[in-house]
Amino acid sequence: MKKLKELLDGLHAEVMQGSLEKEIEGVTYDSRKAGKNHLFVCIRGAVSDGHAYAKEVAEKGAAALLVETPVEVPPTVTVIRVPSTRYALALVSSVWFDHPEKKLTTIGITGTKGKTTTTYMIQSILEAAGHKTGLIGTIESITGLRTIPSENTTPESYLIYEYFSEMVQAGFDSVVMEVSSQALKMDRVAGIYFDYGIFTNIEADHIGPNEHASFEEYMECKKKLLKNCRIGIVNRDDRHFQQMVEGATCQLETYGYSEQADLRAENAMMICKPGYLGIRYQASGLVNIPVEIDIPGRFSVYNSLAAVAVCYHFG
Repeated sequence: MKKLKELLDGLHAEVMQGSLEKEIEGVTYDSRKAGKNHLFVCIRGAVSDGHAYAKEVAEKGAAALLVETPVEVPPTVTVIRVPSTRYALALVSSVWFDHPEKKLTTIGITGTKGKTTTTYMIQSILEAAGHKTGLIGTIESITGLRTIPSENTTPESYLIYEYFSEMVQAGFDSVVMEVSSQALKMDRVAGIYFDYGIFTNIEADHIGPNEHASFEEYMECKKKLLKNCRIGIVNRDDRHFQQMVEGATCQLETYGYSEQADLRAENAMMICKPGYLGIRYQASGLVNIPVEIDIPGRFSVYNSLAAVAVCYHFG
């Protein structure tokens, strides 16, 4: 339970009616889950608009509503207007769960391809090194308290903070997560300043009426990660490398086959044994170690280089 005014800390908000001194017993953006003394966040979705359910959640006993546009509810319900309810939901969720993102080492991975494989590689390496590591991705989210099948590559912000909170409760010290372009576009990771942000690659994908209007918009969304992390780890070989790092505010490190990369793959060779196919190479630069992966292909070299590049920071 938290005071409404505490949940709104850091938001540019206009109180349209009601008091901020209310005790809030729950936060939700799904009208079906709204209950007594809840804060309901009106989100505009692809199928429905949360503002249309304002009266319904008020009748269920909601104490307050976060909105972008005016709604008609009884005067006993507090209504707060913000420029973006999606952004507000993320910041409110962080406060509601006591800022769990600050209690974990956070690794975010974006790119057209390679996110899922790289995420599992990083988790595996860190777990082997003694770091209890949570995971959020396309297939599942692993919090230490439960494993949740995924509906989206990156879930809604409230769920991210809920999962982070469970990881903290489970004694985890780090989390690796896939960060989709849609998540960056829709502020699902707002409020998270990643310790490490990884960019794998970018191709002309996810362009269309329900995703991104153009490749340029798609790239701009991807680039947001490198403006919201402490250390950015970027594929030096990607043909859009220069565009991707333009405007980055983080410390940059690179990986790839290129001699200009900070972490390089050298002397790569296929490994073929009875019942086994893999690839072996020498990682040079930031670290100097032999690497062997049981997944053959050039893409596996890139995915594993990204994993090595971030994991060496853990010592």
